[in-house]
Amino acid sequence: MEFGKILWESENHKEEEGADQVMNEKSEEASEQPAEEEESMEQGNSVSAVDVAQTEEKMDRQKEMQEEKEKAEDDVKREDNNQDNKEEKRGRKRSRSRSRSKDRSRRKSGSPHRQKSRSRSRDRHRHSPRGKSPPREEESEEWLSATDVQWDRYNSDLNLKIDKDGFKCVPLTMEGFAFMWAGARAMWGVKEGKVCYEVKIMEQIKVDHLPDEETSRHVVRVGWSTGDTSMQLGEEPHSYGYGGTAKSSVNCKFNDYGETFGEGDVIGAYVDFESDPVIINFTKNGVDQGNCFEVPASELEGKALFPHVLTKNTEFEANFGQKEEPMSTILEGFTFLNAVPVESRQRGALPPEKKEDCEVLMMCGLPGSGKTYWANKHVAEFPDKQYCILGTNNIIDKMKVMGLPRKRNYAGRWDVLIDKSTRCLNRLLEVAARKKRNYILDQTNVYPSAQRRKMRPFEGFQRKAIVVIPTDETFKERIAGREKEEGKDVPEHAVLEMKANFHLPEVGSPFDAVEFVEQSKEEAEKLVKQYNEEGQKMFPPHKRFRSDDRRGGRDFRGGDRRDFRGRGGGYQDRNRYGGGGGGRGGGFRDRYGGRDDRGRGGRGSYGDHHGYQGRSHSGRGK
Repeated sequence: MEFGKILWESENHKEEEGADQVMNEKSEEASEQPAEEEESMEQGNSVSAVDVAQTEEKMDRQKEMQEEKEKAEDDVKREDNNQDNKEEKRGRKRSRSRSRSKDRSRRKSGSPHRQKSRSRSRDRHRHSPRGKSPPREEESEEWLSATDVQWDRYNSDLNLKIDKDGFKCVPLTMEGFAFMWAGARAMWGVKEGKVCYEVKIMEQIKVDHLPDEETSRHVVRVGWSTGDTSMQLGEEPHSYGYGGTAKSSVNCKFNDYGETFGEGDVIGAYVDFESDPVIINFTKNGVDQGNCFEVPASELEGKALFPHVLTKNTEFEANFGQKEEPMSTILEGFTFLNAVPVESRQRGALPPEKKEDCEVLMMCGLPGSGKTYWANKHVAEFPDKQYCILGTNNIIDKMKVMGLPRKRNYAGRWDVLIDKSTRCLNRLLEVAARKKRNYILDQTNVYPSAQRRKMRPFEGFQRKAIVVIPTDETFKERIAGREKEEGKDVPEHAVLEMKANFHLPEVGSPFDAVEFVEQSKEEAEKLVKQYNEEGQKMFPPHKRFRSDDRRGGRDFRGGDRRDFRGRGGGYQDRNRYGGGGGGRGGGFRDRYGGRDDRGRGGRGSYGDHHGYQGRSHSGRGK
């Protein structure tokens, strides 16, 4: 299968419908495909940058063309409405004139009958121009003051919906979301005593739109994790899970444990801090499955463990002790977490108090420039900010099977999955704007329209552009290093097309600040000008649909708008800290990053775990 090509479609593209729909029909239980051997997370899967770039570009073009068409139609409707209003006014004026004439005639003739005048004009074509989008409803903050244990709306994936009571969770499952995991931690953790909680596996949501070969449709992992891990339970250190496929997992190492479980089962999660090593075990419907993990107390470094669940297309409900009766038999000597005094618990990280305190950092740069390296480094330097890294790369990384990269476990057309992932990202950006969190948008973002469109929903946040433009020599060294590491070439035309379209962000709407992290602004401007000239020699401008709203608004003309876009790709970003669905610091690795939703590139930047040393003399990027 050739992953480097995507057919360019010229037809209009329908946008994904519905965002919060949850299908209610139950489907047959499916078990997760076992892995034949354990593989380290250090082994990455290579995503075609051409696939991603072309798919994202196509969607962005179609969206812009649709917006322009709607604007033109609105102009026509507005003009029609104005014309109708004028005709209506003239009609009312004539009607009043005739009515007054008739009244005078009746008075002169002494007629006792006076008829009320009525305008003959009718508003046959009542059109109103599109109004502004209603203000986005922010997430309620009532849960923040709760002292009872609930699922944490701040320490959870963006593709997971937590009910108002804080106990039931439903993942998004439409389109590409059905491939993704979604997780959450509880608001409160513990680091002493013998504590437990329960999880009931509720409805397995119908996902018939998944391909037949997708066998791991409904899976849940239950367990414990420290507050500095990602939402991918069991895929990194200090993250301990028990999955429905009868597997235990920690640091992406899977072993046989216990029985399989699914819809209707109740899983009890237990942690015993009174022993050293700390013992973690589980029950299924009250039956002890035995010790699952034995963790030396020194390894936890005094950190609290929090209840943690990771799900795929399955609804679940937790009992932290808020119910009058347990869901199943509880092991002797253990206490529900909710019964532990508040002073003996540890609260999870809190979100920023105000939207104005939240940051949105938009990475801007060519693929391979060092964006993801900078983002990962920034996340590591400021763990208290709990950054969520958002990008198509992170979306795909949330689609792992048994901790293995999705591309190794996917038999369908890769370009179709990339398309679905891009749609998921667009949806998550909308969800993200309603939550008080700090975000890093890790894509190329070299197109000005993409910059505006993505930043628009985050009005009120601190919006900052991070421009990563190394010297041309350093950039070429990094590309060469990536080619050597990946064993394949980076398409030259892909980079040239992005160079042709590269537009440096400026302070002002939508950015409150712009930071140049490699070279100075002056040096970056010179280099971008050079890039524009290089790229524009290769690609002619496209003509774009425009409306003539200056002269009557009734005709359409093609505006000659320079837009040097085409096909191409980049290469690989590695993200060790973020979660595309909202997971945060220190998490699963991102192997696809740096892609613009309309531009080129794809696997930009450099994975620090591969030890690539192509640094600039400033020492910032790899």
